[in-house]
Amino acid sequence: MEFTVNAQRFDPYKNFKFLVIWDGRTVAGISKISPLKRTTEVVKHRHGGDPSSPRLAPGRSEFEAVTLERGVTHDLEFDRWANKVWQVGAGPGSEVSLADFRKDIVIQVLNEAGQVAVTHKLYRTWPSEYQVLGELDANANAVAIQSLKLECEGWERDYEVSEPEEPSFTHPA
Repeated sequence: MEFTVNAQRFDPYKNFKFLVIWDGRTVAGISKISPLKRTTEVVKHRHGGDPSSPRLAPGRSEFEAVTLERGVTHDLEFDRWANKVWQVGAGPGSEVSLADFRKDIVIQVLNEAGQVAVTHKLYRTWPSEYQVLGELDANANAVAIQSLKLECEGWERDYEVSEPEEPSFTHPA
């Protein structure tokens, strides 16, 4: 059964309701997150007496970087974090804030009622790419976008977050 608490639910969760949290605060305006993806290398091995096809075993696992996008606002969280990795004009040896340039972040997927349904924790992330402004085009009709690419040393689902009991509303007669 896909949904144990809400057995009447047939549809998977939508991809347009989510929150990103770091330093205990929800980060403003995130509109897009790239996929969470883990790849495990395949190690091939064959003994001389084995059949012609090799045996396959798991090797190293790597976690792809995650990119956060949002519209340009006056919120400084992207700037503050990106500047911990490299600060223009900083003196030699002080370009990187080694004590706190890595953060654990949380991604919460919400159901249509705004309840937290699924949570993933991303560990030891840090900005490897910061795009302050996307393309500016006087002939376009779009929002100015900035993005922050985060390297990630691992992620896992938070199994303590359980399926919320979804609300049912009745309208007065």
